[in-house]
Amino acid sequence: MLAAQRARALMLHGAVKPVLFGVLLLPFFWLLYATLTNQLGANPAEALIRASGDWTLRALCLVLALTPLRVLTATPALGRLRRMSGLFVYFYAVLHLLSYSGFDMGFELADIAKDIAKRPFILVGFSAFVLLTLLAATSFNRAIRWLGGKRWQGLHRLVYVVSGLAMLHFFWMRAAKHNYAEVLVYAAILASLLGWRVIRFVKQRRSR
Repeated sequence: MLAAQRARALMLHGAVKPVLFGVLLLPFFWLLYATLTNQLGANPAEALIRASGDWTLRALCLVLALTPLRVLTATPALGRLRRMSGLFVYFYAVLHLLSYSGFDMGFELADIAKDIAKRPFILVGFSAFVLLTLLAATSFNRAIRWLGGKRWQGLHRLVYVVSGLAMLHFFWMRAAKHNYAEVLVYAAILASLLGWRVIRFVKQRRSR
């Protein structure tokens, strides 16, 4: 009980958000350093594309984990970290898209459009990015006031669709090289986080 109270008090500390912000920026600075110092291996373009995609998924897992943690630990203060964490999902998704567009496609928009239409796993990933753009653009208080609370919440449930598309994109990308180990890890994490929400929803409906 005392440990839980201390954890809740810690979440209220003003330094929590700046510290999390710094932690979530660390992968970007490492990738930037590795790029500038040629430490990305024999195929730096592929390494950067994959790493930025991995960090997008990790940040997405963090966002989806905040609500279960908030509820299970009775720590409402965790809710104030969701917006910033969600914007970092979008930040790494933008980095992922720019890495693909620049290193793979040389920012040739016509070629990028053809590649999206031709390769399903890229189409799925791009679809997830479009939805993330919508969520990022409406993540601010003014958007909440404009849409209204219920409509805003309904819109931001698209994060579950984004999670499914992101996993499908990741699966198809790794399936090409018969590498399923990481896919199973992320699938298990996301299934657990989404499954918790389903169980909670069912329990709430039954208790009415």
